[in-house]
Amino acid sequence: MDSSWYYFRYCSPNYTEGPFDPAAVANWMPVAQYVGGVEHAILHLLYSRFFTKVLQDIGLVKFSEPFGSLMNQGQVINQGKAMSKSLGNGVDLGKQIDTYGVDAIRTTVVFAGPPEDDIDWADMSPGSSLKFLQRAYRLATDVASEVGADSAAGELSLRRATHKAIAEVTETIEGRRFNVSVARMMELVNATRKTIDTGAGAADPAVREAAEALAIMLSTVAPYVAEEMWELLGHAPSVANATWPVADPALLVADEVTCVVQVQGKVRAKLAVSPSISEDELKALALADPGVVRALDGREVRQLIIRAPKLVSIVPA
Repeated sequence: MDSSWYYFRYCSPNYTEGPFDPAAVANWMPVAQYVGGVEHAILHLLYSRFFTKVLQDIGLVKFSEPFGSLMNQGQVINQGKAMSKSLGNGVDLGKQIDTYGVDAIRTTVVFAGPPEDDIDWADMSPGSSLKFLQRAYRLATDVASEVGADSAAGELSLRRATHKAIAEVTETIEGRRFNVSVARMMELVNATRKTIDTGAGAADPAVREAAEALAIMLSTVAPYVAEEMWELLGHAPSVANATWPVADPALLVADEVTCVVQVQGKVRAKLAVSPSISEDELKALALADPGVVRALDGREVRQLIIRAPKLVSIVPA
């Protein structure tokens, strides 16, 4: 068979039937994100780039690189060294999963640090991850409001915590800072538990809003627990089909911030103030605070530095 005929029959850009379908390739390629070990840089990446450039040269694809972005994930080591039979420092993943569950193991790995860093399994605590997931699960069992309850009528402080978590988890996932995402979910679990136990109670619609948002966000690292939470909250499977929550910008604006007041470099007061407080108002509050008055002990103020709304620094004469 003449090679030019083969090219015309199977490799022409206008050919859409047969072993190479340019439309299918255009639908799937280039890959947005490649994740792999650093050793792949001279294997998969090299070969795939070579073939992609050949295909571009003969007109079958319109892109020159197969992957838009590369991330080399770190390695799980143990006791400071790579796991090996000769060192006897291997970890039986099956036993770990049997003991803690796959969601807890996955959460442990994700929470350990940035994905590109190595982690030492000897320093990990899958038991702590399991406790976190159990606490998150219990929130779903405690929710007492009906599906579709108006969250706008819920406790404002928890709603602020929920929407702050949504905004930060969304941002950190997009930035591949998955460990920070898990930390923000943990904070939301704590805030929701506090509202249930010592605040508005389990029937408050804000509790449902928090639990539902948590289930969706948690599905990125603990899909099995999240799926059970989603069902407990009265929703049909699967949480994977749920719409990602969107933070309300109005709930991301803080009602108050903490202003630190220093006298000669030492903290003498912490004031809860409005983010929009004026310098004159802040100065008056700072100088009237009992702790500041005691620290000045009748001395005049030689210098006063105001960085509203978070800092007032006072230097006495």
